[in-house]
Amino acid sequence: MKERWLPVGLVAAGLFVVNVIARLVVRIAAGGDDAKQITIGLWALFAVGAVMIPIAFWYGRRVPMIRVIGELGLAVVAACLLAVLIGPFVSGVGPFSNGVGLVFRQFFYFVGLSAIGAVVGLLVLMTTGLDYRSQSWKRYIEQAGTKPRKVVRR
Repeated sequence: MKERWLPVGLVAAGLFVVNVIARLVVRIAAGGDDAKQITIGLWALFAVGAVMIPIAFWYGRRVPMIRVIGELGLAVVAACLLAVLIGPFVSGVGPFSNGVGLVFRQFFYFVGLSAIGAVVGLLVLMTTGLDYRSQSWKRYIEQAGTKPRKVVRR
């Protein structure tokens, strides 16, 4: 059980940490300038998407695609909920202080850019032929090319 859910928790924690670092940078560097806050926030979202590329590549090599989609999807949603509901406290405001609409927009932006990053990572993985299924087919072809064992009767 630990081998299955520990990577999911680590991915969620890593994505949340990226968001917290971005919020600290906004709090320290941007101050009250809205344009800087938006710019840093967008770069943070792109960073989350960029972090998902190698994670999806690594994860897709290890497990079948249905598990990759389910487990990484769960990790992204968990990280997103943490970033949207707990992350604003790092910035010194409440999660719903700017309205519910902003919370939903943050949620969909976070999930959307994470999904784009994961899809890019998985496409690179499949293009290179290193995904779980391609490797299974490769092993099957190598095994099928060998001669079958001869049974020796005594």
